[in-house]
Amino acid sequence: MRYILASASPRRKLLLQKLLQTFTVVPSRVDESAVRAQTPEAFAVKAALAKALEVSCRHPRATVIGADTIVVLGQKILGKPRDNRDAVRMLRALTGHTHRVITGLAVVGKRVGATFVTTTVRMKKVGAGTIAAYVATGRPLDKAGAYGIQEIEATFIDRIDGDYDNVVGLPVAALKILLKECQK
Repeated sequence: MRYILASASPRRKLLLQKLLQTFTVVPSRVDESAVRAQTPEAFAVKAALAKALEVSCRHPRATVIGADTIVVLGQKILGKPRDNRDAVRMLRALTGHTHRVITGLAVVGKRVGATFVTTTVRMKKVGAGTIAAYVATGRPLDKAGAYGIQEIEATFIDRIDGDYDNVVGLPVAALKILLKECQK
């Protein structure tokens, strides 16, 4: 069985190595900004499915895994920041509050399946200097909500309820179940 991860995320690649010994990375060409949905959960699933289907069209004999992780504050989706200023704005909004991290998962194999996983994250109230120092590293720019949990956990995070891998970008336990279902 040939597996493809439809993502360029180095974090997803590392997480998938917990589950699969061999797979190929083929980033999808899907424009996530064109995806429309009624709820954040539906958006995450639709984006993940669009990515998996797009790559599957190019590699029809493979089992393709798509994922899309979003950060949701209230009902507002925080995607990847446009620039440093946008990253600061997002982090200021998140600090001192609880938000949800939702990852949509899709597998296109013998069958097509999709699901989502939600983890709740409570951020500490941190100061402008701490936010500015993190943003100055450049690391927030390729991450939903302008942060990588593995980079800021000690400084920014008060509590995580749910799957830690989900917050990093790939809920491995849920993916294992979905892969089994789509291989039947």
